Amino acid sequence: MDAIWEYLPVLLPFIAIGFAAQLIDGALGMAYGVISTTLLLAIGLPPKAASAGTHAAETFTTAISGLSHIYHRNVDWRLFARLAVPGIIGGVAGAYLLSNVDSSAVKPYVQSYLIVIGLWLIWRSTHVIQRTGDPRIVAPLGLFGGFLDATGGGGWGPVVTSNLLLQGSNPRMTIGTVNTAEFLLTLSISITFLIHLGWETFTTATLGLLIGGVVAAPLGAMLAKHIPANRLLLLVGVILTLTSLYGVGKSLALIG
Repeated sequence: MDAIWEYLPVLLPFIAIGFAAQLIDGALGMAYGVISTTLLLAIGLPPKAASAGTHAAETFTTAISGLSHIYHRNVDWRLFARLAVPGIIGGVAGAYLLSNVDSSAVKPYVQSYLIVIGLWLIWRSTHVIQRTGDPRIVAPLGLFGGFLDATGGGGWGPVVTSNLLLQGSNPRMTIGTVNTAEFLLTLSISITFLIHLGWETFTTATLGLLIGGVVAAPLGAMLAKHIPANRLLLLVGVILTLTSLYGVGKSLALIG
């Protein structure tokens, strides 16, 4: 018992990150991966370990979040089928690529990608997207979103959810469907990382993210109905952009 209490202070920061990230992700259909990965990169984890650890934890959180969205009837099963298969293909390809390249060379590019996502979220928070009908571009979006999610440790939600909303998809059903499809994506990516990298990539940070995310996951579907999305998007975008800028600056300083 004493050993558990001694270990708890090490876990608490990661539990808090996982809890906050999953609350936002469950409510908006985005941000768990990018927030978690950005902060793990900022504390010094290599891209492979950061992405692998985030996806391992996210496999459990997306399972619970998906069940919650199904319970609240937030899932469009036709859209789910169109997203899941290409998403898995893109995710496995991205995880394979990241597992077989030099992490020090990839790190600045991964964080630069996250900066772009952060700036996009800030922009998105100031614009109201009008509904125009059912989305037409789905499979290519799932493929691209899955690939970016694996290589960057996050991106499925920001890429897929946001683009579906731009096409006029129903916000509540889009968020629920993207969250539910994400379970299959993260499971496939985690298995790919496990095959290529082994268990050593799953660290204390992974356990903390998992605990915090699992606790928060059931709440996301309810929050989707009550919290203004634009306020959360702005906060996520600012934190993500600033943290990633710091990471890029640190990486460039080490290269120089």
